Amino acid sequence: MVDNGYLLLEGGAEFGGQMAEPDLWAIELAGGFDAPISILPTAAAPDHNDQRAGQNGLRWFNQLGARQVAVLPLVDRVSADSPEIVQALRRSRLIYLLGGFPGYLYQSLAGSQSWQAMLSAYRTGAVIAGSSAGAMALCQHFYDPHAGQVMAGLNLLPGACVLPHHNTFGKRWAEKLVVLLPQDILIGIDEQTGLIHDGKDGLWKVYGKGGVTLYHQGAQRFIQPGAAFSVNDG
Repeated sequence: MVDNGYLLLEGGAEFGGQMAEPDLWAIELAGGFDAPISILPTAAAPDHNDQRAGQNGLRWFNQLGARQVAVLPLVDRVSADSPEIVQALRRSRLIYLLGGFPGYLYQSLAGSQSWQAMLSAYRTGAVIAGSSAGAMALCQHFYDPHAGQVMAGLNLLPGACVLPHHNTFGKRWAEKLVVLLPQDILIGIDEQTGLIHDGKDGLWKVYGKGGVTLYHQGAQRFIQPGAAFSVNDG
């Protein structure tokens, strides 16, 4: 994983409840309430939910006090090479990938100019955040429930696979994925819960309503809200 940026992974049901806690910390890491924030509704485009989802995100971050929030119209692989979108991403200090269809999100971003712009921003200290499908696609692998198979992800977090909505349906994937991905750490994230890698000693910290469940090499470990941990420890 690139050393200079910050990574926020969320388990879904992100705009409300106790999600203010991780999102406010992400805003602070990004530089404060005047930091430019870009919301990518890409994963919601296949069912034509991108505009509604994007506006929900815009309202949420505005309610938290952020003053420079934009929803970028990155809805497919073609728009992922749009010079205007690429430029906006390079300037962004917090880039937030919404939920929806993880396979579609990966196909839209992989190899694109937008993804290169996101990596460039990340290397200069920006926060990359993803909720549900957004968090899934950022890992080395993700489980695509629509295809029913494991797929290669964007690999911002190597050796990992996120199971979002873990306290509802996501945990049902674990039994299958521990067999299909025996070397990966499976990260089950409850809804209204986020974990942030803030660059300190390689540790992650859990924020929000629920917890995080790690599955690795036959072992299972639950991380309480407020606790810090190392992914490498399993």
